[in-house]
Amino acid sequence: MRILGLDPGSRVCGYGVIDQTGAQLRYVECGVLTAPAERAMEWRLGQIACALREVIDELKPDAVAVEDVFTHANPRSALALAQARGTALAVVGLAGLAVASYAPAMVKKMVSGSGRADKEQIARMVASLIQLRGSPRADATDALAVAITHCRIIQPTSARVTSAVIAPVLTATASRAASPAVKASNGRRGPRAQGGRV
Repeated sequence: MRILGLDPGSRVCGYGVIDQTGAQLRYVECGVLTAPAERAMEWRLGQIACALREVIDELKPDAVAVEDVFTHANPRSALALAQARGTALAVVGLAGLAVASYAPAMVKKMVSGSGRADKEQIARMVASLIQLRGSPRADATDALAVAITHCRIIQPTSARVTSAVIAPVLTATASRAASPAVKASNGRRGPRAQGGRV
């Protein structure tokens, strides 16, 4: 089963893909979808939506997992996050995929064993669990953590990981600007940065 984890945002959307076979987890790819901060919200969300559809069409996940929206002190930030999450869910829905949502504390607990783990602890555990030699960008790490959580929920036995990463996760810079044909380092269309594939 192939799981796509998402960490939606109005400027950056992290994604991470993991294959699960029984109790084994195998890293496939992760990265970020970006849009220029100076552009209008609707334009940014549109560009991220197009890029997310490309990710889904190419990697063909069987299910998608996202974090629940947490209570935010800033109403403006909470609204932007809700809009970004809604955009991602709409793209996933149009692709006919099922979506599972998990509370942030659940994701932390399933990945690190503690619902209060900080981002650095989560990043180390994600890298360890799927045998990454480098640390992806934070948004991609969060997306991988959500995907791992979903794998562990649907396969409650202790998941055994298998090494699938030959080289460190590479860092690339690519953003969708005026042309939709901008190429990322992995050779595919779309505003993907820090994408890594085995």
